[in-house]
Amino acid sequence: MANPERLVTTVSTKGQVTLSSAIRKRREWDAGTRLLVEDTPEGVLLKPAPVFAETRPEDVFGSLPHRDRPKTLEEMDAGVLAEARRGRLELP
Repeated sequence: MANPERLVTTVSTKGQVTLSSAIRKRREWDAGTRLLVEDTPEGVLLKPAPVFAETRPEDVFGSLPHRDRPKTLEEMDAGVLAEARRGRLELP
């Protein structure tokens, strides 16, 4: 949004706010989209809620069956580099 639009909306008696269709289309927020509401010093920030709960590696480690020997760090690095060369990954 290089040129931010100035839009006005009204809070209903139920506390509901309507977002313009232009914003919903640009953000791809269809009906039923879950949004996080964050109160910031500058105002209220809306952003899409994550589809999945945040997890840590230790929460899911070993949850999928694996029959082959584990990959070495060198094999993992080589795989990541190969995918980056194919244009599928961006390296930092």
